[in-house]
Amino acid sequence: MATILDSVNQRTQLVGENRLELLIFRLNSQQLFAINVFKVREVVKVPHLNSLPGSHINVKGVASIRGVSIPVIDLRTSIGMKETGINELSNLIVTEYNGSVQAFLVGQVMNIVNMTWKDIQPPPDQVGKNNYLTAICEIHRDNQKQLVGIIDVEKVLANIIDYNIKISDELLNRDISQHLQGHKILIVDDSPTARNQIKSTLAQIGIEVFEANNGQQAYNLLDQWCNEGKTVTDEILMMFTDAEMPEMDGYRLTHKIRHDPRMSNLYITLNTSLSGSFNEAMTVKVGCNKFISKFQPDLIVEVVHNRMMEKLAEQTP
Repeated sequence: MATILDSVNQRTQLVGENRLELLIFRLNSQQLFAINVFKVREVVKVPHLNSLPGSHINVKGVASIRGVSIPVIDLRTSIGMKETGINELSNLIVTEYNGSVQAFLVGQVMNIVNMTWKDIQPPPDQVGKNNYLTAICEIHRDNQKQLVGIIDVEKVLANIIDYNIKISDELLNRDISQHLQGHKILIVDDSPTARNQIKSTLAQIGIEVFEANNGQQAYNLLDQWCNEGKTVTDEILMMFTDAEMPEMDGYRLTHKIRHDPRMSNLYITLNTSLSGSFNEAMTVKVGCNKFISKFQPDLIVEVVHNRMMEKLAEQTP
C-alpha cells in the first residue's frame, strides 16, 4: 500500500492551483472517507501495537514504524462510529499535522483521486455542529457516483490532545498590547475547531474577529467592503488563512487579493497544519506576508504584534 504514495512529493505542485489529491478509504462500512494526501507520510499494514496505559480511549496503542514510536488513533471511534472489532481496521495512515506525527487506524485503503477545490463542498448545515467532516465531495467509482466525507482531523486531534491556548505573560505585558483593543482580524479556515482556537487566543489580547469557512467566502466579504467604498485595511488589521479549504484554497485566495488593487496591501498570514519548506516557498510565490504552522498561540500573538507595530509606523508622519 505504501506504493500508492510513492509519488506524493511530485504531486505537491497541485497545491496552490486550487487542486488537491485525496486518499480514499473505508472504516467499518461502505461509506467512503478521505484526507488530503499532502498530510500523509505513508500507508502500512497494522503492526503490533504496544499498549499505552492511561491514554485517551481512542488511542489504541503505540506502533514502532521505521524505528519511531507513533501513537495509533482509531479513526472510526474518533468520529463517533460504532466499534465492531479492531480486526476490521487493517491499515495505518501515518500523518503529520501541526508538526506532530500520528497514525490512524482505518479499514480498506482504496486509491488516490485528483480533485479541484471547486468540487469540494462544505457539509450541509443539517448535519449539525458535532459532525467530524470539513467537507464532502462526489467521486466516480464502479460506474456510479459515491459520496466521500473529508475528515476534520483538526477536530479529531483536539479531542485527544489538550491544546493550550494560554499566552505567555511576557507577550501579554508588552506595551504594544494596549494598541490592539478593538482591532479586528479575519480568520479563514474550514475547521470550526481551528477557528475557535485562533479566536480564543486573540480574545486574550482584545482582538475581535470576522470568520469565513473558505477562501471564496472570505473574498466575497472583502469584495463587499470594497464595493461599499470601505478600505479593507481600515476594517481589519490582517488576515489568518488556512491552506486547504473547499471552493477556494488559501493560496488562491491570497493570489486573488494580491491581484485586486482595492485590497492588495492586506497583511496575510498563512496558518496551516501543512508544515515544511514547501509552504514557505508557496508563501513567497503567492504573496503571503508570513507563514506559521498550527497551533502556536505565542507565535500567533507575535505576528499580530509585529503587524500592529508596522501599522503604527505607517501612520507616523
